Amino acid sequence: MLVPMTFKLPESVLVVIHTPRLDVLLLERASANRQDGGLWQSVTGSREPDDPDLEATARRELLEETGLSVGTLTDWRQTNRYEIWAEWRARYAPDVTHNTEHVFAFQVAEQTVATLDPAEHVAQLWLPWQEAMKKVFSPTNRDAIWQLPRRVLGHSAGT
Repeated sequence: MLVPMTFKLPESVLVVIHTPRLDVLLLERASANRQDGGLWQSVTGSREPDDPDLEATARRELLEETGLSVGTLTDWRQTNRYEIWAEWRARYAPDVTHNTEHVFAFQVAEQTVATLDPAEHVAQLWLPWQEAMKKVFSPTNRDAIWQLPRRVLGHSAGT
């Protein structure tokens, strides 16, 4: 008997973990097959069929990828739609080419050591938001980090 393959849903969350001073926690992907020394990112993950809502997805992914649960989760009510990279497309149904990503922020009181799942991430790094923005590989992740000063402190990145 063949067991049907379960495909990932093309809906995900991006969660930028930060301190009040706007230091950002970045994680290095374990599956990075790139020549540039790895792929750094914030917490990301697909919605699962039993997640009641996107906040639940964000909290589940935070716990799975970092072990963090104490902090303030904020839904930015921002969505990004992008083409799924060819190397990851097999995880989705054959006709799926794009993903919708929902952006959240998670503020912690201070820099803390995350508990990483070695199957997903091999390293962690806290950086000031300006440096974190330059290190992430994803344009949507870069944009979310760029928005931190305005969203958290109430002023633009240039001031």
